[in-house]
Amino acid sequence: MIFHDKTVIVTGASEGVGAATARLFAEAGANLMLVARGKKKLEAVAEELRDKTRVEIFAMDVTDADACVDVFKKAKFEFGRVDILVNNAGYHARGAVRDVPAEDLGRIIDVNLKAPIMLSRLALPYLEESGGGAIINVASLHGRLASVGATTYSSSKFGLRIFTLALHEELQGTGIKAAVVSPGPIDTGFIMENIDESADIVFSQPMSTADEVAQTILDLCGNNIREQAMPTSSGILTTAAYLMPWLGKLLRPALERKGKRVKKQLKAKLRQRET
Repeated sequence: MIFHDKTVIVTGASEGVGAATARLFAEAGANLMLVARGKKKLEAVAEELRDKTRVEIFAMDVTDADACVDVFKKAKFEFGRVDILVNNAGYHARGAVRDVPAEDLGRIIDVNLKAPIMLSRLALPYLEESGGGAIINVASLHGRLASVGATTYSSSKFGLRIFTLALHEELQGTGIKAAVVSPGPIDTGFIMENIDESADIVFSQPMSTADEVAQTILDLCGNNIREQAMPTSSGILTTAAYLMPWLGKLLRPALERKGKRVKKQLKAKLRQRET
């Protein structure tokens, strides 16, 4: 897909995968509407990219229904069109269901599932007007397999994954593509700043970089793939464990031991950075 002069809306764009995605789209010549709650961080990313392309920011909470409507209006006003929506914003409150406050459980669903569904719905008329486009949703390997300690998060990402796959079928023949990327652990603050709260088994899988996930997002805009698990080996493992639950139970102790070792190594590296 050629991105020059296309308009891309990226949620959660102030840091991590969202910021990395914005940088790659800027290099490809796309116009950018960057969305996140923190205006200061958004503006910093925008200033970095404005010598490469046209960039606007929209500070908002993706759970605000009125703001979701307004961001598309602003993108159309500023750039004349909308071609791609990247639903990347996410929220996680780690811990057992009985230990996580009810409002946090609700926010996980609101940010990770309800907001992408509503934003995708709002995007469709704009993409149709532009002659086609893409909706790329950022899910997780948690959405491919039940995850203890991330029960509601896993549910939200499972829902987002299924929504995307169903939407992909619904949009056949329209010129609009829906696709989902399902990464494992990513070397960003989303995990690394909460490393003690993350289950050991999370770190049993190879860690991707924000740039690698961002590149997959760009690739999904133009290829025929509807879902990409990252890394591929972890996608195969989660599929096998889902189809054969006994296999998941058999492998879990070994994966937890491996994850514990890796987590210990990562924490040591973090301490070195701090000193």
